[in-house]
Amino acid sequence: MATKAKVRTGRRPVSRDRADSRFAAAALAPAWIFLAVLIGYPLVQVLIDTFNHVNLINPAVSGFAGLDNFREVVADPHFGGAVRNTVVWTAGSVVGEYAIGLVAALLLNRKVRGQAAFRVMTFIPWLVPIIVAGMTWAWMLNPDFGIVNYLLTKFGVIDQPINFLGNKHWAMPTVIFVNVWRSFPYYTISFLAALQAIPGDLYEAAQIDGASPWRRFISVTMPHLRSVSLIIVFIHIIWTAVNFDFIWVMTEGGPNYATITLPILIYRYSMKEFNVGQASALSTMMLIGTSLIFVVYYRYRRKLSEEIVG
Repeated sequence: MATKAKVRTGRRPVSRDRADSRFAAAALAPAWIFLAVLIGYPLVQVLIDTFNHVNLINPAVSGFAGLDNFREVVADPHFGGAVRNTVVWTAGSVVGEYAIGLVAALLLNRKVRGQAAFRVMTFIPWLVPIIVAGMTWAWMLNPDFGIVNYLLTKFGVIDQPINFLGNKHWAMPTVIFVNVWRSFPYYTISFLAALQAIPGDLYEAAQIDGASPWRRFISVTMPHLRSVSLIIVFIHIIWTAVNFDFIWVMTEGGPNYATITLPILIYRYSMKEFNVGQASALSTMMLIGTSLIFVVYYRYRRKLSEEIVG
């Protein structure tokens, strides 16, 4: 009696695939709902408020505004200063974090006694919450009882205490310095991981060829840091540009609007003037700006990936 051999095609039944798809959709549903409620709905509401007159304490202020909110924001006398301060704040912070983070990573990558302790000490600022760091530095920089002014005057660096956060010429450099102090460990961690992944044979070959330490750094180290540098720089450009709490805790945008940035201006529109329409318009402008930054990042990232593959 002939037996029929069953041929296995290696393909699962359609019903099994549908069951898997349904299970995946059910498993992801809570996350999608969470994102829709936490991010999707507020984003849509901001876009709606952008083109309408909305006031938190005056319900009579309502109706379609068109582009009026954008015009009022651009016509604000503090808008230009906020844009300039945002650029200075972002550029100064990112450049400082990158430079100090890279130097710290190079030093921590050396095999020295107590290396683990030095690494832990370097990462401590990143563990401090922003609010705590800002308030602590504000106390330390106080011209009356702050330890920073006390030490500077005691060792003859300055003749009299400096009001770092109350002087319009010192305020922005000071908040940038504090932000760099807190954020550079993130760069250090990233760079240190990339440095430890570089094969030692490359340095030995470059040294045999007579390359100086500087040439080895330029020709061997930096090319291997391009990918991680691209990622963390663009991430921190966006993070820093939209940062609100650090400046607000230390200066609240003062003195005399010397440190006001676009997020601070949005807060003043919404929580001081209760003008949700203008706040939403400026938020939309920042959303467009950060989206353009992401597009630039994506293009550079894709180009870098093509160079690595090629």
